[in-house]
Amino acid sequence: MSDPLLTLREYAKLAPWNIRDLAALSGGILDASGVTPINAAAQSLPSDRTIRFYVTRHLMSPPEGRGTAATYGYRHLLQLLSIKLRQMEGATLATITKDIAEAPGDVLEKRVASSLGSLPSPEEVDFRGHVAPRGRVARAVGQRVNGGQEGAAAPPGAWYRIALDDGAEVSLRQDHPAARTAAQRQRLADRIARVVRELSGESAS
Repeated sequence: MSDPLLTLREYAKLAPWNIRDLAALSGGILDASGVTPINAAAQSLPSDRTIRFYVTRHLMSPPEGRGTAATYGYRHLLQLLSIKLRQMEGATLATITKDIAEAPGDVLEKRVASSLGSLPSPEEVDFRGHVAPRGRVARAVGQRVNGGQEGAAAPPGAWYRIALDDGAEVSLRQDHPAARTAAQRQRLADRIARVVRELSGESAS
């Protein structure tokens, strides 16, 4: 299993971002994490308006530049992810503001990685249902491998057939939450294979 902290640092290589790409990346990461919000206020994924609001409220650092030339870096991504993750835990904006202001960059990074747990690498982020990034970032995160064809999308209603050990396989519909990325499908297959092996051992004893 990959280290969430090292995976998170892969996103630093894609910075800087414009506001649209920052919102898209953070939304894709949060959606893939599987973290479930405990309140309705935290359910919405980040948007351009959300980011501007957080900057105005000093929850996030101001961007470099202004207007359409404004750019956001890796710390902005950490701040944005931290805000949404803390909201999902039920924290108020006042509490979150204090937490972020007092946390050095490395502490904030470790907190985010720990909270996200299973984190997709940049090329595994799925933007279905979200506004996808453009330009350089889109090229970096847009590579897909489906059915052996890079960049191909599974047709609606399609099923993935994932081979397990000892001649078993699992079928997973492409719109299932556990089928969003190749990494998620493989993790599911590994877990099911482990259960199959355990059951087979019990049957043989």
